[in-house]
Order: sequence, then structure tokens, then C-alpha cells
Amino acid sequence: MQFKPLYDRVIIRPLEEQEVKKGGIIIPDTAKERPQEGEIIEVGEGKLTDDGKVIPLKVKKGDKILFSKYAGTEIEFDNQEYLIMRESDVLAIVEM
Repeated sequence: MQFKPLYDRVIIRPLEEQEVKKGGIIIPDTAKERPQEGEIIEVGEGKLTDDGKVIPLKVKKGDKILFSKYAGTEIEFDNQEYLIMRESDVLAIVEM
């Protein structure tokens, strides 16, 4: 089973932070902040305008992105956590 976001929404797989920080301190799961970096795994068709036109999204499948801390809706699918959010919640594309 697969799912595809509608219109200007994207599906993101959050990238987890490393458990050990500088200095060897281990952060427990309960104290970790929600990740703000992820990989886009699926995109919608584009933003629907008032006159019925579809504007394509700037992000694409496979892009590594930064997003707002509290953006999106968390879902779980096949024991994997994902976020569904609007393209406008994406802050930047990380280029390597």
C-alpha cells in the first residue's frame, strides 16, 4: 500500500539526530527535540489557485529539507514515522 499527498502537501521522513552529542553525553528519547530535518519521499501535484490552475511544487522527491519545528501532521505507516505538511512549511532545501 502506498499513499500520495494532495495538492501542495509533501510527505517527509524525519532524519533522526545522533544520540551522542559532543563530549559523549547521551540524550534520552524523552529529552530529545523533534527533528527539523528530513527527506521528501512523495510530493503532491501542486498548489491549486483560485482560478483552478495548478502551480507545480519547488521541492521534489529525494530532497533533503529543513522545516518548521511544529510543522506538519505526524503519521505512522508500516512502522515508520512520517510527516505530512504543506510546501510552505519547508524552510530550505539542503544541498550537498
